[in-house]
Amino acid sequence: SYRAVSRRLACGDVEGRLEVIFGRVRAIQAKSGRFDMLLCVGNFFGSTSELTKNEYRSGAKKAPIPTYILGANNQDTLSYFPDVSGCELAENITYLGRRGVYSGCSGLQIAYLSGTEAQQQPAPAHSFSAKDVAELKTSLLSAPNFRGVDILLTSPWPRDVGTFANSAGEIDTKKCGSKLVSDLAASLKPRYHFAALEKTYYERLPYRNHMVLQETPQHVTRFIALADVGNTSKKKYLYAFSIVPMSSMDPAELVKQPQDVTENPYRKLRKETPKSKAPAEVLPCAPSEEPACQFFFDLNKHQGKKRPSEGKERGDSQPKQAKKPPQPTGPCWFCLASPEVEKHLVVSIGTHCYLALAKGGLSPDHVLILPIGHYQSVVDLSSEVLEEVTKYKAALKEFFRSKGKRYVLFERNYRSQHLQLQVIPVPLDLCTSEDIKEAFIAQAQEQQIELLEIPEHSDIAQVAQPGTPYFYVELDTGEKLFHRIRGRFPLQFGRCVLASEALLAQPQRADWRQCAAQRPEEEAQARAFRREFEPFDFSLRD
Repeated sequence: SYRAVSRRLACGDVEGRLEVIFGRVRAIQAKSGRFDMLLCVGNFFGSTSELTKNEYRSGAKKAPIPTYILGANNQDTLSYFPDVSGCELAENITYLGRRGVYSGCSGLQIAYLSGTEAQQQPAPAHSFSAKDVAELKTSLLSAPNFRGVDILLTSPWPRDVGTFANSAGEIDTKKCGSKLVSDLAASLKPRYHFAALEKTYYERLPYRNHMVLQETPQHVTRFIALADVGNTSKKKYLYAFSIVPMSSMDPAELVKQPQDVTENPYRKLRKETPKSKAPAEVLPCAPSEEPACQFFFDLNKHQGKKRPSEGKERGDSQPKQAKKPPQPTGPCWFCLASPEVEKHLVVSIGTHCYLALAKGGLSPDHVLILPIGHYQSVVDLSSEVLEEVTKYKAALKEFFRSKGKRYVLFERNYRSQHLQLQVIPVPLDLCTSEDIKEAFIAQAQEQQIELLEIPEHSDIAQVAQPGTPYFYVELDTGEKLFHRIRGRFPLQFGRCVLASEALLAQPQRADWRQCAAQRPEEEAQARAFRREFEPFDFSLRD
């Protein structure tokens, strides 16, 4: 079937240099053929634009292709825009208006927001307010089957756009730009988002618009910031691209995920908006992703078959029935009956599990939850053992919260024989649970590790079979991050993230071997922990 492929140009701040930008457009068209339109973000007019503008208004000069521009970003250029709702300023030069959606005859949807974020109320004529953004969102989100827009045009960058991404150079994306634009981009899910004003070029890695394992796959967004036209540093100010309207695309092709796709930089904002979840048992995969992203499917790269159901009960996440744990093939440092266990570190013993201080812990109250019998991973645990693991997690949550801390738990089922759930407390006033997740996801991306968020009330057994190597993180809120290990994996990854400057700021403690204390000190730490934990220790009451 015929698909309307549009060839577009986008440019940054023109600053009144109409001759420069239109000369460049003519040169490109002479070399590469005709483009359909030019989209301009940032400051189109500068302080010396009047003479040039009059030449175009009178018809003495003409823009080479239809040119669509955003409105004023400051008081000085307001006079160039006589009608706030949009108007033709000269032949082939159209002011889009304060906010809205431009739909071409091809079906391409272009959402736009003029001005900068208002710093005062009422908002000046060259600024937009939260109400402007809310009204633009409502006008689009209320449409049936809304999936996103093809293009979003704003002058300011969205705040935090650099989170989980390639460097934006000298621009600090945590301080630069507009939070309202971030909110708009998170909701409208543009396939392309263009911005300017920072006088630099930045093409961010594409980011996904859905939460893997939790939402149906969606298209990715490409954010591109453009420099000012004719800048002396030769930074890129003109961007050429071809685009097929979303409405004309095959759905499977639309949601293909490029290899360099990153997590969504506006995750916090997305959590505050309703999500279009698919039913948990039929979460489909993006065509370009492995079947690994579907619940109850084998995570093995080479098999797309459904896992054996183990009876009808498997779908309701019930733990497996009790079975005798396998025996270790050699000496085990963690089976409680083993002579290798350093029993002076044990601080609590239940019926099926025990609690021990970590040797060379990240902090004096870094503990391990361990099964008494020999189980390799959480996925292998019987229902009784799993139940007691849950009780220990609840007790530790209450204990650490009483001390003004939250715990982070992780398991590395890779190059290990006996399950070790590492539980590390982090001060509540040091960082939020979202900060912790961002730190793990950011460091994972740096090392090309795909760390995916999975539903809070899900069971790890739903996404990993026994024997599957994996790494997973769990917060005391129930939030979880999961990575299916397919090759090599850094053994100290969990510790490195927690010890990093982003969290505990103790990078020297990333390797436990550098932190091991003498036995008398370990015994004193264990005694202190037992004494403080006693009121929360269910094993002393059961």
